[in-house]
Amino acid sequence: MRTSLFCLLCLISIGFSASAQQISKNALGIRVGEDDGFGAEISYQRALQEDTRLEFNLGVRSGNNYDGFKLAGLHQWLFPLDGNFNWYVGAGGGVGVYSIDVDIPGMDDTDSFAFLAGNAGIEYNFDIPILISLDVRPEVGFGDFNDDFDFDLGLGIRYQF
Repeated sequence: MRTSLFCLLCLISIGFSASAQQISKNALGIRVGEDDGFGAEISYQRALQEDTRLEFNLGVRSGNNYDGFKLAGLHQWLFPLDGNFNWYVGAGGGVGVYSIDVDIPGMDDTDSFAFLAGNAGIEYNFDIPILISLDVRPEVGFGDFNDDFDFDLGLGIRYQF
């Protein structure tokens, strides 16, 4: 009886430890998406606890007549799915500046904006220190350049360390 109880407790503890997904302390890479005209972003993730992390994304855009940057910060909660798959949800916000230069005097425009964002996605941790993710990030913007609802779909690849 004691042996059976001990074996049952061991199996239960192995099951709980197998379902707990360890996330990397740091991950650095890129996130490619539409992102309201800012395109690719440099992405950094920092683990807070076993199942939560912070994610920061910096998008920089430059062209012949425009320059801009956008910084987003999100707090994410991770949930294991199966094997190396996780799904996650998060919330946060960010700020940005966009500048348009036109050759017509008095027509240049510079605007700063802020936004609130949600986040939901799925990720896969390879056996090597690479993480790939697919997520959606709906945003509500406040400012002349970004004053509406945007729905951003992004693909990320990050090196974990």
